[in-house]
Amino acid sequence: MRKKLALVLSLLLVVTAFAACSKNKTNQETGKTDSVTSPENTDTSDTKKEENDKPEKVRIVLDWTPNTNHTGLYVAQSMGYFEAAGLEVEIMQPPEGSTTSLIGAGGAEFGISFQDTLAPAFASANPMPVTAVAAVIQHNTSGIISMKEAGIDTPAKLAGHSYATWDSPIELAIIKKIVEDDGGKFEDIQMIPNTVSDVVTALQTDIESVWVYYAWDGIATKVAGLNTNYLNFADYGTELDYYSPVIIANNDFLKEKPELIEKFLDAVRQGYEFSIENPEEAAEILVAAVPELDLTLVTESQKWLAGQYKAEVEQWGYIDPARWDAFYSWLYQNKIIEQEIPSGIGFSNDFLSK
Repeated sequence: MRKKLALVLSLLLVVTAFAACSKNKTNQETGKTDSVTSPENTDTSDTKKEENDKPEKVRIVLDWTPNTNHTGLYVAQSMGYFEAAGLEVEIMQPPEGSTTSLIGAGGAEFGISFQDTLAPAFASANPMPVTAVAAVIQHNTSGIISMKEAGIDTPAKLAGHSYATWDSPIELAIIKKIVEDDGGKFEDIQMIPNTVSDVVTALQTDIESVWVYYAWDGIATKVAGLNTNYLNFADYGTELDYYSPVIIANNDFLKEKPELIEKFLDAVRQGYEFSIENPEEAAEILVAAVPELDLTLVTESQKWLAGQYKAEVEQWGYIDPARWDAFYSWLYQNKIIEQEIPSGIGFSNDFLSK
């Protein structure tokens, strides 16, 4: 009996050993290993999939405190347009220095700037490595505002009145042009160095006129019940109908990730087009993101800008090459910048939604 039991046990050991050998041989032939005995070779496809699904992070730096120039960004954030594009976007407050310089140095991917303030960055032997990739608003809506009682209803009538200046060469050249083209004397304007932060209050002091962006400070005077005159720069020469504001991007980033640029701008486009169609809801979204803003002012500003973001063009963000070049050509011809900015430099429509 014991001999039979020993024989059975021996046969079992042989069969087990044979099975193990067969399995190892098969694994060697197919290149596979036992997942139990080789945990370090576990399939990583799920991990790779999770990594691929992670949103791409980008940053956009504002030019000033949040306002209705920026609404499309906050709408794109709130409505999930960025998320749907596979992006995680951080909307950053402006630095103490220049947003343009920060973008040029690679401190962020996108920023908000203006064609006039970009001029010195391009009129250089070493131009700032940034490019305007979209116009937030189609036309220059800045100009000079004053109380109606001051009687400054034409540019020439600025002579003999005070004006709050930040003493920028381009600023003063534009004022000089519209006043002298209208037959007035630029030198008779009383220049008061002052960076006005509260236009409504300033106009009720010894400051009689201020440069404003009408969508914000102009609307603020209206909400406050002030009776004003407004001189819109673009009405006094096509060369003054430049782009303000614009979205700029770092040039290296443009070359490295063109598809990401397109996705970002398409999501932003959706944000601004939503704001055009739904100005009151867009205003609420902006105020929800920035509670310190006044809802009445934001709503009135948003209603006014609904007709300005795209104006007469079909494609949000489009930059007209002729208008872009005309402004820089005027600056150079009038020796406001020392170096000529070649035609077509500093902007691109290539990344906009087709």
